[in-house]
Amino acid sequence: VQLQASGGGLVHAGGSLRLSCVTSGFTFARTAMKWLRQAPGEGLERVSTINGDGTWSHTIDSVKDRFTISRDNGKNTLYLQMNNLKPEDSAVYYCGFNDIRGQETLVTVSS
Repeated sequence: VQLQASGGGLVHAGGSLRLSCVTSGFTFARTAMKWLRQAPGEGLERVSTINGDGTWSHTIDSVKDRFTISRDNGKNTLYLQMNNLKPEDSAVYYCGFNDIRGQETLVTVSS
């Protein structure tokens, strides 16, 4: 199983980023996926979840008006569109499923 996240970076508050997670080694289209994040000194937080065919998703209240999870099953890729970023969104972000997490991508939002 491989989960390769990318798309992080340094942005000013109010900016946008789109995270991608390219996957392989499992049946992506049948797997509910999630984005998680961990800010410095904080615990791991599940940000957003999407079911296998993309017809259902859930995003935490603190970001649901700004973040959108999506997937392209033809490309085995998970996305997280993040708009109007805030400094408190700064964290390492992971994609994953069940108890599996992939490689992180760092998001830093300056004020």
